[in-house]
Amino acid sequence: MSIEPPRRPNERPHEPNSQTSIGKLMTRMKLPKYLILIFMRRPISCFVITCNEVDRIEQCLQSVAGWVDELIVVDSGSTDGTLEIARQYADRVYETDWPGFGPQRNRALDWCEHNWVLSLDSDEVVTEELKHEIDSVLSEPNLGANFLKFPWHTYLFGAPLKHGRYATPQGKLFEKTGARFKDRSVHETLLLPEYRIRILKSPLIHHSWRDYQHVIEKHLKYGVLGAGEKDKAGRKSSITFAFLRSIVDFLHQYVIRGGFLDGQRGLLMAVILSQYAFHKYAALWSLSQASHRDKSNTE
Repeated sequence: MSIEPPRRPNERPHEPNSQTSIGKLMTRMKLPKYLILIFMRRPISCFVITCNEVDRIEQCLQSVAGWVDELIVVDSGSTDGTLEIARQYADRVYETDWPGFGPQRNRALDWCEHNWVLSLDSDEVVTEELKHEIDSVLSEPNLGANFLKFPWHTYLFGAPLKHGRYATPQGKLFEKTGARFKDRSVHETLLLPEYRIRILKSPLIHHSWRDYQHVIEKHLKYGVLGAGEKDKAGRKSSITFAFLRSIVDFLHQYVIRGGFLDGQRGLLMAVILSQYAFHKYAALWSLSQASHRDKSNTE
């Protein structure tokens, strides 16, 4: 007669890991490795937030449709055909107002059904290599990470930037439990109860800018939005500080982070980020000036 060893209080009897058991069964069936990974992989919900992205959304959705287990598009007023394309690929399409990047991502997160969530932008494309690597990682029976980052291949006028801010690995895939995005209009950092990060090797493609005008307008827009967030937090600035900060950011991007290794594109991006810093802190100064004028008018 076998005797079960004593257990500590509240300890449950050992149960075989279901993923491991299924994996062993499939291995014995001699199925191809990629099929085993697909069946074993933890399910993924993917959401994409959009507004007038007709020229880029199809490539983005094509890269994940049929691979993720749930695909959601959250649109905020597109008038250019984005919605029609989204309905061809997404499981669900939501039409909403625009509350800012953070609140919009939190809306989308609440609508995701699975515990692993991929937050994808409409100008990003998941490569086949990255999909295979994710399948492998999310098939691990004892996965310890809850936040997966991918190398970011950001293209500027036909070639990727390999150094600096736009080459930094991005955290796009995470466990939903306890996750929220900062309630901010821009630069909405993902908040997790704890960060167990794993950086993968395969790239996420990023086509952020359509042309020169777009890259300048986008950085100006984000700079002004960032100034608004700093103003809400009580931060102050001056034109002198804005000028000095632009110099510091140029040197940081071009020299310290190796932007010079990207040739002319690296120099251009360092200048653009320098302008972005100037616009952000000059806009912050302008907000404080407007506040002073309002106070003077009420006195």
